[in-house]
Amino acid sequence: MKNKFLTTALFAAAILCTAQVDAQKFDDLDKSPMDVAAYPASHQESNKLVKITYSRPQLKGRPLAKLTPEGKVWRTGANEAAEITLYQPMKVGDKIVKAGTYSLFTIPGADTWTIILSSDKNVWGSYSYNESNDVVRTTANVTKGDDELEAFSIAFEEADGGVHMHLGWGTTRVAVPFMSVAM
Repeated sequence: MKNKFLTTALFAAAILCTAQVDAQKFDDLDKSPMDVAAYPASHQESNKLVKITYSRPQLKGRPLAKLTPEGKVWRTGANEAAEITLYQPMKVGDKIVKAGTYSLFTIPGADTWTIILSSDKNVWGSYSYNESNDVVRTTANVTKGDDELEAFSIAFEEADGGVHMHLGWGTTRVAVPFMSVAM
């Protein structure tokens, strides 16, 4: 019995000594960390109306116009294109969009931004953006905020008949209405 225990202990020790100690490598924090915004915002509220997953690039002394060039399709954040999930049909611009997940692209402009929901999903940046996959395009006015946002930010706010998705970076602000649809 003693001999069997000793053999088992030696075998276990040999296995432990030969196992790679650092088998799992963890990456450093991303320079543009991923974030989620939703409405309702409460983490305890599971009955969401809308949720967006996006990465949050930072200005780091760079001009906003260099990071969001006017007239060019932008992934609306960093890294992967932002993905927005509508949990019920919503009116965006003049079109009713079915519940589902879409990529969010924007085309920044001085006075208005074009907001695009695309059926493409799981895409990196806007490099493979294909206009023929647009589900809806609408425009939203640009306003200026009082405070400067270092990191690109998205927030939702209840509005009459739905919610507004607020995009903010630097002092640029864009509010995009998503209206509830009775089905």
